[in-house]
Amino acid sequence: MQSRTRFIALGLACVALAACSHKDKNAPLAFVPADTPYVAANLDVLDDDTRQALLAQADLQLPSQVAQMEAFATREQANDPDAARLVRAFTAELKGKTIEAFAQANGFDLKGRFALYGEGMAPVLRFELTDPKAFEGFVGRLETAYGKRLDTATIGTQSYRRQLFPASGTELVLAVVGKQMVAAILPVDAATPLLRQTLGLDRPAKSLQDDGRLAALAKDKGYAKWLVGQLDLTRALPLVISGSDPLVAAIEHAHAGAESAKTGEPVANLLKTSPSCAPEASRIAARVPSISFGYTRLDAKHQDGRFDVALADDIAKAFSGLKVELPGLGGGSAAPFDLSLALPVVALRTFWSAQADAVAAKPFTCPMLVDLNDGFAKLGEAMPKAALPPFGNLLGLRLALDSLSADKTSSLPDFSGRVVLGTSDPSGLLATGQMMVPALAKLKPGAGGAPVALPKDMATMLGQPAWLATGDKALALGIGVGEDAKLAATLHDPAGGAGQMLRMHLSGAMYLDWLKFMEMKSDSLAAAAAEMSKSDEPTINGDTTPADEAAQAAADAARSKAQFTAMEAQAQRVDSIDAEAHVDDSGLVITSHTTLK
Repeated sequence: MQSRTRFIALGLACVALAACSHKDKNAPLAFVPADTPYVAANLDVLDDDTRQALLAQADLQLPSQVAQMEAFATREQANDPDAARLVRAFTAELKGKTIEAFAQANGFDLKGRFALYGEGMAPVLRFELTDPKAFEGFVGRLETAYGKRLDTATIGTQSYRRQLFPASGTELVLAVVGKQMVAAILPVDAATPLLRQTLGLDRPAKSLQDDGRLAALAKDKGYAKWLVGQLDLTRALPLVISGSDPLVAAIEHAHAGAESAKTGEPVANLLKTSPSCAPEASRIAARVPSISFGYTRLDAKHQDGRFDVALADDIAKAFSGLKVELPGLGGGSAAPFDLSLALPVVALRTFWSAQADAVAAKPFTCPMLVDLNDGFAKLGEAMPKAALPPFGNLLGLRLALDSLSADKTSSLPDFSGRVVLGTSDPSGLLATGQMMVPALAKLKPGAGGAPVALPKDMATMLGQPAWLATGDKALALGIGVGEDAKLAATLHDPAGGAGQMLRMHLSGAMYLDWLKFMEMKSDSLAAAAAEMSKSDEPTINGDTTPADEAAQAAADAARSKAQFTAMEAQAQRVDSIDAEAHVDDSGLVITSHTTLK
């Protein structure tokens, strides 16, 4: 019996070792501590076709990003010429290239793995390289443009660059370790153990790769392996609020030193904290333990994602079974732009009253959190007022736009569509409106959702015909020719399902129309601002010349133009964008679905 048990144990051990052998001991996740408070990484790499499709999309956006960086450099030229030179050098590396060409020239591996994570709260980025020497050359060119080289240091046999930021008590650490770039923001003169683990000279006792937490999260939420992220607030918030994290402590000490220099208050007094801070931070984090995200589908025609907010059991239960009777929240006909938002005031008032009572019963004592006591007290006082009709009867809001176009003679666009106000008392809401707007006093809603034309005076104000219709749980307003024919169906669209909070649809054509409207308004505002800035008066500091202002205006205009051009080119590829949000037993779930042409 004993020999059989030993044989089984040996077999299981061999299986475990075989499984471990498939893990790359130098993968970025192998360096991430299992207890990291935050992480975003890829568990696998994209296939070639999807990668090329995404790179093509990124290339469309690149000119606007370059224009924005050039505008920033122009703004900074007078105040920080070194930083301006550095930004210009970086844009020079990008200009005229595709993302793929830039990566190949500078050693970045677009088929590689990466991880952004926290050593405590200190951010660390690991990115695999194809050519470490090419990357070193890239950094050297940026140093030359900056006008000075970063400090260099070594720890053991590993060299690294560092740049101090005394005002914040932090430093940038940049190194090439094997075939990986490592960049981190650490406390100034970071402790040796922290520096060694950041660079990967020492490994964490247990890594996220060993732990498998990220892979388990991806499986549980349906995230694809190309990007998975998590913020663990039960770990992060106590580190930040208590000041026990080295990076947070360094930043607080630097700020306290600056404040002491101004006020004379001793630094020790400014850094005083309370032993209650860590447990009270944990108390808050227990209400929203974590936030996670990831792609659920990613290919040449689809970009779908999911965002999860874990909630305490009582919060989830308060909303997961709630059915909001807002027409359209549950689906039905969708306009080119269609947004339905649940606003169940009765349920929200009950929930927030309970939260205010809980804080009143057990106030916060941590100095960083005591302001919450006053905030929740005011919230509690406001909740009874929220019960008053018509606001207290609201269920939600729906906005459905069928057309949108720019009007050069008005600050508002021309549009047609419908507005739906969900309410448990449509007659009461209409009566309130009639009291506030005398022109509506004689308006009598039709039976069964039949539309009634608004008075001529109101239609004139809107600049087009408008109608009102009432349903069992909503009032609907139609604005524009032909919208009256859609009101009855709109009022009978499906209401929200259990826990449903939001639904949104945007067609590619409407997205493009919106961008064109925003571009026209941006041009108008830029022209007005340029006209207002013309002055013969000298500037306050005397450093800015008319030539400087003209250069900045030109750079801003180029940035704006490039940004809209890139956004419109991207919009041309979009067939539709959809989003939905609901609360289930675990928390809030937000999904998005982008379909490309």
